[in-house]
Amino acid sequence: MQHAKHFYIDGNWVDPIVPALLDVIDPSTEEAYVQISVGSAADVDRAVAAAKAAFPSFARTSRKERLDLLRAILAEYNKRRNDVGDAISREMGAPLEFARTIQAGRGTAHLERMISVLETYPFETVEGTTLIAREPIGVCGLITPWNWPTNQIACKVLPALAAGCTMVLKPSEEAPIDALVWTEIMHAAGTPKGVYNMVQGAGSVVGEAMSSHPDIDMMSFTGSTRAGIRVAQAAAVTVKRVAQELGGKSANVLLPDVDFQMAVTKGINSMMVNSGQSCTAPSRMFVPQDRHDEVKRIAKAAAEKFVVGNPQDPTTRLGPVVNESQFNKIQGLIQKGIEEGAELVTGGPGRPENLNRGYYVRPTVFAGVTNDMTIAREEIFGPVICILPYKDEEEVIRLANDTIYGLAAYVQGTDLEHARKVAAQMRAGNVHVNYPMGDTAAPFGGYKQSGNGREYGKWGLEEFLETKAVIGYKAA
Repeated sequence: MQHAKHFYIDGNWVDPIVPALLDVIDPSTEEAYVQISVGSAADVDRAVAAAKAAFPSFARTSRKERLDLLRAILAEYNKRRNDVGDAISREMGAPLEFARTIQAGRGTAHLERMISVLETYPFETVEGTTLIAREPIGVCGLITPWNWPTNQIACKVLPALAAGCTMVLKPSEEAPIDALVWTEIMHAAGTPKGVYNMVQGAGSVVGEAMSSHPDIDMMSFTGSTRAGIRVAQAAAVTVKRVAQELGGKSANVLLPDVDFQMAVTKGINSMMVNSGQSCTAPSRMFVPQDRHDEVKRIAKAAAEKFVVGNPQDPTTRLGPVVNESQFNKIQGLIQKGIEEGAELVTGGPGRPENLNRGYYVRPTVFAGVTNDMTIAREEIFGPVICILPYKDEEEVIRLANDTIYGLAAYVQGTDLEHARKVAAQMRAGNVHVNYPMGDTAAPFGGYKQSGNGREYGKWGLEEFLETKAVIGYKAA
């Protein structure tokens, strides 16, 4: 962490213009383990100026030059992958093996996918007598979250590079250390000066300055819906493009013909991974009324198998949540569920019995939940799942879609054709049928207040491109 107190601007590690430090807290101990510098609007100005100066030449680079850069980043990333995982585990509490294999593994997956996309993407086509050219949008501001930090850095930085854009990254101040490792990788790979810049800091200061900056042409933001609204409002003054991936409250519909032992267990496992801190988490499990008691028993057994503890312990399956504020929010919502009459199946308020320090939350299952309860409406962002009984298919489709969010939905059923028909009626950007493997080529993004725009693969690349029509390019 030799660069913890530096920013990366114009190819150099630099001090902030106005010195200011922030403790980075280890959520497993509640203690600071390093300090980072946090920036100001003046630091943003300096970074944007570097990106703006670098844009004309980088925008004209060839496909081969950008492919060579991405391949160099991939080679350097794979050398440092465990370092990325170690940083994620420490800064946001993910179990170490999960952080190294899954969290850090996403960086490799996105790099390989973007290289594949860039190899063949048609930046120019001729339609009739008109040339359709897809060109880099310009200087991009990238704001990334703490829950899947490297994944979100990768799926913003890489398509921006592939498009020929230059950029300023503001990682989450809650999880800033993996971004330092990523930046060291970018430097070691030979990224041209000014193309990639990184400024740490608070969203209310650095993020606000980026969103409203007249020389930033696009903002790409991942985080809460509340913060996304602020980004969009600030960006509106300069009419820049805004791509957002925001909150979620995903329905998991278990159809009557499914294997309930398998479907409920996998649903619990999917919910609890990353301590429930995933915007796509299947947090509302809809089950037929006549299977409700059976589902409770299966869910209880599955949730109680999760070992909560120190992220460095190889037996741990569930680490702490990221910070005190998040811990308190989750505790308040668990208590709210009890007060509003949901049945507490397992878990509940407070830390697990063997832990008296750290932001650890008990894996919690509520049953008998109705869709008007607070725990069914608000994004909890912790290891808490709601089981909601339904009487028929018409009702479950209506209830599943009865949310302000629309990032993901899940449908489980033995009759695949039937499951597909239900999936077609889900108002969500991603619908997962029968717990499939992830797909980095699939467009990722949401409906409604879950955001706009798409990430991953060619869909992510196209967010960073403008479309130009050269009419009369070809003689009639």
